[in-house]
Order: sequence, then C-alpha cells, then structure tokens
Amino acid sequence: MDETTKKELKEIIDGMHCPKDFICYESGFETLCRAKDIGVERFLECMEEDPRKCLFSVPVGVASLCQCPLRVYIAKKLNK
Repeated sequence: MDETTKKELKEIIDGMHCPKDFICYESGFETLCRAKDIGVERFLECMEEDPRKCLFSVPVGVASLCQCPLRVYIAKKLNK
C-alpha cells in the first residue's frame, strides 16, 4: 500500500467512530461487510443479510445503502 493511501485511510479513521473497532482495516481488508459499488460517490449498496444491524446503513426503498466512509473508500479506491 502506498503512502498516499495510508495517509487517506488514517484521515478517514481519525475522523469517525466505528462500532466494529475498524475490523476491516485491522484485518488487512480481509474481514469486510458485503457491499457493492453502485456508482454513487459516497454510497455503496449494502449486501448484508440484515442491513438494519449496521449504524451506517440507510434504507432506500427495498434496498439499503452503506454510508461508512471507510468501507466506501475501500470499495472505490482499493476495489475490495
């Protein structure tokens, strides 16, 4: 991982509270919630079985969107 990416990740982490203690970052991006990039700048589609359990999930019609800044960065910049 390059220095720019490390810096951007640190800035995101420093600016938020994570109820899961940043397990996605701490696991080296091995433990990630299921989400799909849908081409919307600050959102992903949440693909978890019960999105209501996540503080970052926003219901939109029959779908749910993920607005976790860290998860969005991981999906869009790191393709994970």
